[in-house]
Amino acid sequence: MGRRMVVVIALATGVIGLSGVAQARELVPFSGAAAPGTILIRTAERHLYYVRNDGTALRYKVAVGRLGKQWFGEARVDGKYVRPAWSPPDEVRRDNPRLPYVIPGGAPNNPMGARAITLDRGQYAIHGTNRPSSIGTYASYGCIRMFNEDIVDLYEQVGVGTRVVVER
Repeated sequence: MGRRMVVVIALATGVIGLSGVAQARELVPFSGAAAPGTILIRTAERHLYYVRNDGTALRYKVAVGRLGKQWFGEARVDGKYVRPAWSPPDEVRRDNPRLPYVIPGGAPNNPMGARAITLDRGQYAIHGTNRPSSIGTYASYGCIRMFNEDIVDLYEQVGVGTRVVVER
């Protein structure tokens, strides 16, 4: 299959947005128990839902925590950052002591991507990624990774205090 055919298929399936950047967001019917304005993450599905007040949700494909690194329950958004710097949490540094103490925002090796939405539970965030191939997998230490185009979209819609629910 030639490159042109792959690009056409990717555009038709919504894997690449019109900007040419990977994204996997779609508007879907939603009838779950989560109230409008809630971010709901279904770990087993590897999807994040932003529940709207019209019986729909924006559904985003995400990467979630690896086995043994996942968490479940509720949190609230406690911060929003554009091109954030990243300081590896202690657990990450133990596993990879060669990491620098801070990776500047926008650096190619910064795993936070274009935006970060931090949570009031531990050192977790919903953030973009410099590894788009990880989206749809069990890849992180508990953070929720999104395509950069998708985290920018979600970032614009949520505020500090937004409820976040993480289910199995």
